[in-house]
Amino acid sequence: MTRDESVSSAAPVSPPPLRGTDLDTVRAALESREPLPGTPGFAGVVEIDGQDHLVRDVLGRVPLFVERDQPPTPNPTPADAWAYTPEELDAPLPFPAGAVATPDDSAPQQRWTLPEPDPIEDSDTARAVLESAIETATTEAAATDAEIAVAFSGGVDSALVAELLDAPLYVVGFPDSHDVEAARSAAAAMGRELTVVELEPADLERAVPEIARATGRTNAMDIQIALPLYLVGERVAADGFDALAVGQGADELFGGYEKVVRLDHRVEAETTRGAVREQIRSLPEQLPRDVRAIEAAGLEPVAPLLHDDVVSAALRLPDDLLADEETRKRGFRQVAAEHLPETVAMRDKKAVQYGSLVARELDRLARQAGYKRRMDDHVTKYVESLLEN
Repeated sequence: MTRDESVSSAAPVSPPPLRGTDLDTVRAALESREPLPGTPGFAGVVEIDGQDHLVRDVLGRVPLFVERDQPPTPNPTPADAWAYTPEELDAPLPFPAGAVATPDDSAPQQRWTLPEPDPIEDSDTARAVLESAIETATTEAAATDAEIAVAFSGGVDSALVAELLDAPLYVVGFPDSHDVEAARSAAAAMGRELTVVELEPADLERAVPEIARATGRTNAMDIQIALPLYLVGERVAADGFDALAVGQGADELFGGYEKVVRLDHRVEAETTRGAVREQIRSLPEQLPRDVRAIEAAGLEPVAPLLHDDVVSAALRLPDDLLADEETRKRGFRQVAAEHLPETVAMRDKKAVQYGSLVARELDRLARQAGYKRRMDDHVTKYVESLLEN
């Protein structure tokens, strides 16, 4: 039998029952109800006393889906009841972050919730705790056998991840985009080489259906955000890497959004600290999109800034290390300044869908296809049309 025949006749490899960490860690977290047990996230099935428990971490960092038309438990079989990707199910429904379900449950039970620790009042101590947590998370990420590259936009988030991982830098965008220019200047300041993945409209047309199927989403904003991750991931995978590291989570954890300072209609909280917690609680909705976009490109996602230890440290930052009208992500930038040139550590940047010009070009493609701006949600309608075709 030839090697090719052996491979083609082999049974398909089943997905692991648990992703993200080891079984014992999750068993201990289930017993203690510890929401941040020192992992990069987890989801899947854990057996305890002969009974299967379907679990997902408190921030939903590992995607997990169940069939909409049956109880979201591990029964009747893993292949039929739940999956790590929406494509594997007939009617996928996200399993709730922080929840657990057993064959005896009629619905998932909330096991973990985001903790509400008191802030560390001494700013120097809080900053030191944060720096130690970030260094621990990146050290753990670098200790794997995976060959890692970094999705690098030139902003402080991806720059700090790139510096601590000492991994190759890749930026994606249209030739005249802000992100490509920012990444070039930041890489030069850091003394690093940079690979530029220049896009053209055909790349978006080709990738949109793949992303929609991988994420189970078709709304314009999700597709615009996922496109740069998928397209840079394609090049990284083609260059032989196993994993793509990202700076995701920094804006939510450390106060990176203008709305947490303005406290406008976009937030319910009346304080910056409360508004930051609101953004952290939004992560379970966002993260599966980003993870699935990277996985669809054939890579393992690596997000050191979303490690439990970093989240725990972020939750304890005092107000003066969060954000004000002059500086957002103040504490995080101070940590970054210990490792990066000041020009990079203090740099503001645009959201990836705008900085890469992907949102602009996707809007242009939609209009060229007859989906005009006067139509409600015209880009989403265009995305749905690509799936139909």
